[in-house]
Parts: sequence; C-alpha cells; structure tokens
Amino acid sequence: MESRAKTLGHPAHTILIVFPLGLLATAVVFDAIYLFTDNPTMATVAHWMIVAGLIGGFAAAPFGWIDWFAIPRGTRAKSVGLTYGVGNIIVLLLFIGSWWLRRDAPERPETLAHLLSFAGAGLALLTGWLGGELVGRLGIGVDDGANLNAPNSLSGRPAGETTAGQKL
Repeated sequence: MESRAKTLGHPAHTILIVFPLGLLATAVVFDAIYLFTDNPTMATVAHWMIVAGLIGGFAAAPFGWIDWFAIPRGTRAKSVGLTYGVGNIIVLLLFIGSWWLRRDAPERPETLAHLLSFAGAGLALLTGWLGGELVGRLGIGVDDGANLNAPNSLSGRPAGETTAGQKL
C-alpha cells in the first residue's frame, strides 16, 4: 500500500521517524553516561536530546496518522498500525514526563526522570519493531509494483516499470 503522505516520492513518516528515534535513544545513552560518571553536562545533553526528539516526534506523527487512516479496515495492518501509533504516543508521553521533571534543573535529573526515559526507550524498541513489521512484512508505505529495478522515485514513472521502461 503506497503512502498517502510523500516527500519527493518517499513516505514522509518513514523519513521523519529516524529523528525522534535517534534523538530519544541518544538521550538515554547520555542519561546512562551521566549515571555512571555523575557528569552534569551529560544530563544537560540528555535533556536537550529529549527536547529535540519530542519536536521530531510531533513532526512525524501527523504523516503516520495520514497513512494509518488509508489502511483498509479489518486488516492486520490496521490493528498493528493502531498499536504502533498508540505505543508511540505513550513513548512521547513518557519522554514528556522525563523532560518535565528535568526542566528546572536539567543538570541534575531526579531518578523518576531517568526511569521515564528508560521506559520510553524500551517501548520505542517495541514500536520500532512494529513499524518494521508494517513496512517490511505488511507492505505499508511501499509503492505498488515495487521491484529491484524500479525507476527513480523522482522520474514520475510508476514503480511497476523497470529502469529499461518495461512493465512487470
């Protein structure tokens, strides 16, 4: 099923989700470094990674919802997509909670702030797998007729053609 929200021929959600995933995961890495070193700079960096990751998550979400609404009802993809979307909302809420607890003293976060970010990262691993299931197994966001010799997405030609212009 082709994506309904595209940027330069590619699904916008797929392009944008790498930012919140990477930034929020990086925040957890800096949290862990802070816990091992007690270096307040690491906690401050984690705080700003969370801020950037939340912005990225809110930027990616509308494009995911656009694609989810296009999935036919009664399909496995619709239910997996719902679990994926709700799970990612919970991920964002966990990181919002972590950010909220840090906002006044980002260099010295309390234990609950760390627990929320670690829980968010754990859930993001699951939702990331569900996102892979949606694309790789269920074909959500994959062009109709996609093939190993499909023309460039900027060519304006359908994916069902080959680079030699032949139809599959």
